[in-house]
Amino acid sequence: MANLGIAKNTIEIIQKYDFVFQKRFGQNFLVDTHVLEKIIQAAGLTKEDMVLEIGPGIGTMTQYLAEYAGRVTAVEIDSNLIPILKETLKDYDNVTVINEDILKVDVAALAEQYNGGRPIKVVANLPYYITTPIIMGLFESHVPIDNITVMVQKEVAERMQAGPGTKNYGALSLAVQYYAEPYIVANVPPNCFIPRPNVGSAVIRLTRHETMPVQVKDEKLMFALIRASFNQRRKTLQNSLSNSGELSFSKEEIGTAIEKMGLSPSVRGEALTLEQFAKLADVLGESRNER
Repeated sequence: MANLGIAKNTIEIIQKYDFVFQKRFGQNFLVDTHVLEKIIQAAGLTKEDMVLEIGPGIGTMTQYLAEYAGRVTAVEIDSNLIPILKETLKDYDNVTVINEDILKVDVAALAEQYNGGRPIKVVANLPYYITTPIIMGLFESHVPIDNITVMVQKEVAERMQAGPGTKNYGALSLAVQYYAEPYIVANVPPNCFIPRPNVGSAVIRLTRHETMPVQVKDEKLMFALIRASFNQRRKTLQNSLSNSGELSFSKEEIGTAIEKMGLSPSVRGEALTLEQFAKLADVLGESRNER
């Protein structure tokens, strides 16, 4: 089968099937063999691996994955792409295509079925509008994952990797860094896709932590504090937490907790590290138990 990483071959197959790009699925097909090779390299694939590919499109990256991995399970939401994938992947007997919405798929069950419950690797060229729910869904459901190597909007990749006190630092940075170590592999300009997106993209690898980088008694409370502190990032930490409808601490309790941690009363959420948010959750959790 012709290499779909070459634009001419992608155009041919799109025309052959009269394929119409669906804006609602955020479809942009990658046509750059160098970027495809970088993604494969970053994921560190071996014949021992099972790869979950999200949004295979016409099978461009799937062909590469099938060459390097033991098994590939590709989940594609657009039923119009299924006949195309049948053709472009017909030479590979280690690929299973599932016509389904990834947000509704039981990924842990797939890992069990195709990989005996061992950690899988995830590779995807993600539709930008659902990048965060997909990545967070994979982490929060505690699916056994070794790493996730994805193409995302450049700005989102920068947010995932950002540290405290920077303008890109936010709830997404902390959530991703709690579960994994982010590393930006490559920046990818719009001309590497058909059709061209309006924004730059980046490939980022998220390597799952073997043990969590911080210990926290109540994970849910920590994430509620993180969300609340960035919802009103111009305000002090004390004000944004006491204004949050998601939390039930008085302004005094919050003030006392911040003081206990040796922080200034005027500190903002964006100055806190993941470790400090974990500690704040523990301190507030204790004060709630003492009520």
